[in-house]
Amino acid sequence: MNEHDTAGAVSRKSAFRRLIRYMKPHKKALAGAFTMLIIATAGDVLGPILAKVFIDDYLTPRVFDPLKLIVLIVSFILLYVIAALMHYFQLISFQKIALKIIQQLRVDVFGKVQHLGLAFFDQTPGGSLVSRITNDTEAIKDLYVSVLSTFVQSMTLLAGIFIGMFILDVKLALICLIIFPIIFILMQVYRRFSSKIYMRTRQKLSQLNAKLNESLQGMNIIQAMRQENRLRKEFGAINQQHFSAMMKSIRLNSLMLRPAVYALYLLVLMITLSFFGIQSFGAVIEVGVLYAFVNYLDQLFEPVNSMMMQLSRFQQALVSAVRVFELLDDKRQAPMKEGDGTPSIDKGMVEFQNVSFSYDGKTDILKNISFTAKPGETVALVGHTGSGKSSIINLLMRFYPIDRGKITIDGAPLQSFHDEELRRKVGLVLQDPFLFVGDVKSNIRLNHDYITDEQVIKAAEFVQADSFIEKLPRKYGEPIGERGAAMSSGQRQLLSFARTMALNPKILVLDEATASVDTETEEAIQEALQNMRKGRTTIAIAHRLSTIQDADHILVLHKGEIVERGTHQDLLELRGLYHKMYMLQKGDDLNHHLTLATRSGGAS
Repeated sequence: MNEHDTAGAVSRKSAFRRLIRYMKPHKKALAGAFTMLIIATAGDVLGPILAKVFIDDYLTPRVFDPLKLIVLIVSFILLYVIAALMHYFQLISFQKIALKIIQQLRVDVFGKVQHLGLAFFDQTPGGSLVSRITNDTEAIKDLYVSVLSTFVQSMTLLAGIFIGMFILDVKLALICLIIFPIIFILMQVYRRFSSKIYMRTRQKLSQLNAKLNESLQGMNIIQAMRQENRLRKEFGAINQQHFSAMMKSIRLNSLMLRPAVYALYLLVLMITLSFFGIQSFGAVIEVGVLYAFVNYLDQLFEPVNSMMMQLSRFQQALVSAVRVFELLDDKRQAPMKEGDGTPSIDKGMVEFQNVSFSYDGKTDILKNISFTAKPGETVALVGHTGSGKSSIINLLMRFYPIDRGKITIDGAPLQSFHDEELRRKVGLVLQDPFLFVGDVKSNIRLNHDYITDEQVIKAAEFVQADSFIEKLPRKYGEPIGERGAAMSSGQRQLLSFARTMALNPKILVLDEATASVDTETEEAIQEALQNMRKGRTTIAIAHRLSTIQDADHILVLHKGEIVERGTHQDLLELRGLYHKMYMLQKGDDLNHHLTLATRSGGAS
C-alpha cells in the first residue's frame, strides 16, 4: 500500500470524532478534572477583582481598616493557593487520562496489525508501518496530553475572564469581544495551510523510516555489494524533502502564531486605553478598574497564544490520526473461519480441487491446481523459482483467501476450521526460521501452556537439536537475541523443527526446510525428518531433489501449473522437466564433491 493511496480515505473531521470517542470510558475522571479546572479558573478571575477592591476602596481613598485589610489579604492568598492546587491536580488528572487513552489506542493499533493478512504486509513497507504505530500515535498523544487539555483550560479561562470583564464594565467588555472573530479567522487560515504541510511532513518521515528499516534489514548485502553511497544518497534525498517540509511549517508558524496574536493584543490594548482616556474627559476613572482590565487583557491573550501555539500540534495530530485510523479501517484481514460448523483435523487428508490464485487480481500465480495428499503420504513440490510452490503453501496455511477452486482437509473446506485447530494441527517449517527474543525453551514452546517442559525436551531430542542445546552454557535457558542472530542457520532450523514437533501436528508443511542447513547437519536431521513424516501428511517444497526421492508423489510445477506428477522413478523415466532438473543438480553435486576432494588432496 502506497503512502498516498489511502490519504483522504478518512476525513479529519471523522478522525477527530473518533479520537473524542476514546474519551468516553473516562467520563467520571474527566468530570472531576473539569470541576477542578473551573475552581482554578474562578480563582484566577477573582484575583484581579480583589485587587481592584483594594485599590479603589482602600488604597486610593487612603482608608486602612486593619481587620478588613487582613481579611482581604488572607482571602487573596487563599484564593491563589487554592487556584494553584486545583491547577496542579487538574493538570495531573488530564495528563493521566490522556496517557490511558493513548495506551489503549496503541494496543488497538498493534492488535489490528496482528490480524492483518499477509496481502497487507506484501504491499506495505515495514518502516512505514512502524512509523504509524510509533510516530503517529506519539503525535496523537500530544493531542490528548497537550492540545485538548490546553484548549479546555484556555476556553474555560477565557469564559471566566470575560465574566470578570462584564462585571467591571459591560461596554468595554462588548468592545473586546471583537477579537473572537479575528482569532477564528486566524485559526482557519492557519489550519488551511498547515494541514497540507503536515501531511507531507508525516509522509516523508514515514518514508525515512521505511528507507532506514530497509537498510538495517539488508546491511550485509549493502556492505557486500558496496551500496553504502547509493543508500546514503537516497536517504539524504528523502531527508532533504523532509527538511523542506519542516521549514515550510516553521515559516508558517513564525508568521501566523505569536506575531499575529501579539499584534492583536496591541490593538485591543490601544482600544482599552483609548476607551478609558476618552471616559476620563467627562468622569472620574477608577484606577482599580483600569488595573483589573489591563490585567485581564494580559490573562486573556495568554490562553489565546497558548491555543494558537497548540494549533501546529493539533494539525499534526489530526494528520497522524487520519493515518492511524486508515490502518485500523484496513479491510485486508487475515482469512478467518467461515460457517457454523466446527470440524477437526483427525486424519490429515489434504485435497486441492482446481485451485487458481492471484496476488494482484490480474496475473494468476496458480492455475487449476489439483492433487490429493492422503494421511501418512508425502507430497513434494518442485519447480523453478516463481513456479508457484510457495503460493500453494500460503493457501494451505490460509495466509491468503482462495480466489477460485477449493481446498479441503479431511473433507471439510479449509475456511471452515477455527484458527486454533488449523494452527495446532498443521505444522510449518520455513526456509528462513524466525526466532523470538527469549530463551531456547520459550522459542520451542511459544507460550503454548499445554506444552510441558518434558514435551519441549522430547521434541528437541526427536529432531536431534538436544545435541547442541546441551552444550550451551544455560542449555534450555540459554538467552536468544533478536532473530537468533548469535546462532548458526542450522541451529535456528533445528529449533524450528523442535517447535513444530512440540505441537505434534497431523499435517507437516516443509518449505525448503533443509536449505539453510549445512551438509553435515542435514544428514543428521534427515533421519529426524523421516520420523517426523511417519503417520503424518507431509507437503514439502524442495530444491534439492535428493531430499525428496522417497516422496509418494512429486508434483512438478512450471508457471503456476502442474506439468508432471509421479514418483521419483516415474519422473526420471518420463525424461521431462524433472529429469533435466535432476541431471543438472546431479552434475553440480558431482563437481562440488570433486572440488572438495581436490582441496583435501592438495592439503595433504
